[in-house]
Amino acid sequence: MKLVVGLGNPGEEYENTRHNTGFLMLDFILGKKTEWKNSPVTKAEFCKENFADKQTVFLKPMTFMNNSGLAVVQMKDKNKLNLKDVVIIYDDVDLPIGSMKISFDKSSGGHNGLESIIKKLKSREFVRIRIGIAPTTPTGKMKKPKGEEAMLKFLLGKFKESELAELKKLSKKVAEALEIIFTESKDKAMTLYN
Repeated sequence: MKLVVGLGNPGEEYENTRHNTGFLMLDFILGKKTEWKNSPVTKAEFCKENFADKQTVFLKPMTFMNNSGLAVVQMKDKNKLNLKDVVIIYDDVDLPIGSMKISFDKSSGGHNGLESIIKKLKSREFVRIRIGIAPTTPTGKMKKPKGEEAMLKFLLGKFKESELAELKKLSKKVAEALEIIFTESKDKAMTLYN
């Protein structure tokens, strides 16, 4: 069994915000008809799907971003999964919108959701798919917000329709990368998609 976690915050006010990119990616990959079940034990919404011929749990922690690790560790332990079976999908302000990067065994890079997961799992040895959310200028230069307040406002701000369309397009690549991670290896996925 595999576990794919999309990071975000619960509640209508956070829908389609940049910090909810992980939730959005799962919705794009699985489609709107997916029935998410509520798990009070793991404090998360989840669904089980056959993905790339592997029984896969898709998980949206409902603990708010800074406590994402609680839901991840409980679902991992409940299903007796190894760390190599876990993939985390989340927003990355250091990548331009419409891009992705697969990484393994790296620090949280200041992402609170990832930091929580690393602490709870007591390890960094899991795969992440980082989804770019930084806006770019017409010449392709990234425009990253400066200062803590501006950054927070940016992360909790909503995507424009054009940005959502770009993310939806990217979700096909993310799904392909997941399939390669599950059926072949993370290294092959990194070679192909990084």
